[in-house]
Amino acid sequence: MISPRLKAVTCSSPAGLHRMAYYEWGDPENPDTVLCVHGLTRTGRDFDALAQRLSKDFRVVCPDVVGRGLSDRLANPMFYAVPQYAADMVSLIARLQPSRLHWVGTSMGGLIGLAYAGSMAYAQSLQTIPTPAQTYQELPSTGVRLDKIVLNDVGPHIEPDSLDRIGEYVGTPVSFDSFNDAVTYVKTTAASFGPHTEEQWQELTRYTYIELAGKWVKHYDLGLAVPFKAMTPETAAQGEQILWQAYASIQAPILIVRGQDSDLLSPQTMQQMLERNTRARAVEFAGVGHAPTFMAHDQIEAVAGFLYAR
Repeated sequence: MISPRLKAVTCSSPAGLHRMAYYEWGDPENPDTVLCVHGLTRTGRDFDALAQRLSKDFRVVCPDVVGRGLSDRLANPMFYAVPQYAADMVSLIARLQPSRLHWVGTSMGGLIGLAYAGSMAYAQSLQTIPTPAQTYQELPSTGVRLDKIVLNDVGPHIEPDSLDRIGEYVGTPVSFDSFNDAVTYVKTTAASFGPHTEEQWQELTRYTYIELAGKWVKHYDLGLAVPFKAMTPETAAQGEQILWQAYASIQAPILIVRGQDSDLLSPQTMQQMLERNTRARAVEFAGVGHAPTFMAHDQIEAVAGFLYAR
């Protein structure tokens, strides 16, 4: 079995510099890149099975979003938010220099993808007004536009009950005497992921829990919960409006993946997404809630088929 290369990129926030770790699969010189961005409390290793499937033809890059896994923790937890994460991805993409960029985002990773797409659309709108000394063609590139994007069980509107559920466990400290105990806990808290083998449950636990002082604990900053507590209905509504605008601005093909039992991406929101952007199509997986893990063969092939299609 092939293994990824572990690398890192330096990013910045208003609180200072931080390092974001990422895993790279495939030919590092391949300019055709798939960027896989994980969910709220997960890590880049969630995409191992998908990355191995794609790595023969793509460079696949899977970061640990700041605050998770092997990446640094932020000095100010209030910056654990989509704008900061999107800015970090801009730094990473500048390092990678892809000629074609495909995005696979699970839950939070999909929201980051929407924010990135929105920022690229805004930058493009600024470039349409030439300066006296420059024409549009002469202006420097401000980023890499998305060639394709996969939104895994997420959209601009997130069901409030789902946010409440997430907020309850994100900042809760837990510890276990053994790795197997941690696996048992993940089977319960991540039951919505759907059926998995024992080996797959171990994989889903191995990179999200770490042994410290003889105890297995969460491998992320519990400060991720701070922005959740600060969120108000007004800020949530404002954020949703921005995300819908970003979604509508996407000029690339979109694949919406949904777990048929998802409590985060409702059928109504998925239908609105299909109506508001004609470049989108959707696929659903039975027996899965939030969110498909891209470990099952049919889930992997749905994404691979979308990315390989010309």
